[in-house]
Amino acid sequence: MTETYGTGYPAAIERFRVRQRLTMMVNRYEVLAVDAAGNETGLLCLAQQKRMAFKEQVTFYTDESRSRPVFSFKARTRMDLGATYDVTDAAGAAIGWFRKDFAKSLLRSTWHLGTPDGFQGTGHERNQTVAVLRRFWELVPILGDIPVPWLFHFDFTASDGTVVMTSTKRPALRDVYEIELPAAPSGWRLDWRVGAAMAVALDALQSR
Repeated sequence: MTETYGTGYPAAIERFRVRQRLTMMVNRYEVLAVDAAGNETGLLCLAQQKRMAFKEQVTFYTDESRSRPVFSFKARTRMDLGATYDVTDAAGAAIGWFRKDFAKSLLRSTWHLGTPDGFQGTGHERNQTVAVLRRFWELVPILGDIPVPWLFHFDFTASDGTVVMTSTKRPALRDVYEIELPAAPSGWRLDWRVGAAMAVALDALQSR
């Protein structure tokens, strides 16, 4: 029997897609299940956030009604560049955490990620050259409002170098990210809810 979290979702999800949709007032993130061929097979959850609002908490819901939460992430402290964000399930139980390494991110965006079972990993921008070019672009006033032309991707690894999560940004009019959660040699796999929270944070909180 397939293990579930009691929400109808399988406990282990190997890949999914995060699609951002922008409106005048809202940032919307859709987390979509995909098959091995990359075809979308259904909505896993969605998050919606008012633009220009503080980003201390984001809640993911099962569907458009936004009546049934699935999980959320929230900062432990407000307006802190190095804040830790706790990921909790629908009942408020801790399922993971992440934080941006502000010092290391001055040259190459770096995040730390962990789960209650003791796992801790680190994620970096995949390409150091693109990381530097992005920072130069953002510092030039005349370019500030023009989208960065380079795609940036992230790889998260365990302390032994095992890749546990990848985020690959696709060339598209709106931001689309392909997320993979490969199993470790032991069979352990990152909770997809933690992976989805981290994936959205890489977009929503990247500039903080």
